[in-house]
Amino acid sequence: MDNEKQRPSIFVLSGPSGVGKDTILNRMKQLAYPVYYVVTATTRPQRPGEKEGMDYYFLSEADFHRMVERGELLEWAHVYDHFYGVPKQQVEQALAQGQDVMIKVDVQGAATIKRLFPEAVLIFLAPPSMEELAQRLRRRETESACGGELRIKTAAEEMKSLPLFDYVVINHQNKMAQTISQIEAIITAEKCRVKPTLPLHSL
Repeated sequence: MDNEKQRPSIFVLSGPSGVGKDTILNRMKQLAYPVYYVVTATTRPQRPGEKEGMDYYFLSEADFHRMVERGELLEWAHVYDHFYGVPKQQVEQALAQGQDVMIKVDVQGAATIKRLFPEAVLIFLAPPSMEELAQRLRRRETESACGGELRIKTAAEEMKSLPLFDYVVINHQNKMAQTISQIEAIITAEKCRVKPTLPLHSL
């Protein structure tokens, strides 16, 4: 029983663009919450303040496609004109070391991981309202006007995927501590389940 309780779990944080996934996970890292945070590979340009290997691995399209061809990505997708993928090796190594894993992906990626690992715990980070999400996206200077509108439309479609997820957490503006507390409570609850959440099989 003790060995089963120690089996690592996969947690997936997803949600629409602009909802604050990166901000929340970066704060959890600062607070040293004990999970392994998988660093996504992407072909999108590096934004001001982002660090290579910490926020993302910034790759050329050629390098990204080589990773795809070599089967080095757990899942990958083409989103808003750029490629994003979850490096398989990071997940394998963390699980082998008994570490819980936190993966940040879009809704499409979350669905893929759920198919690969039905026991993975999916958390949907949602805005208080679509109006507030639209305001957040418009305030971001990293997107063009047309790009922001596309993200708003996509977000509305992504909200329809809520039934796929195990939990939903509302990320209110200026209430980061509350959001993190709810995510931590979900992780704690899942780790206290009698049945282990992740069989130890090969990726």
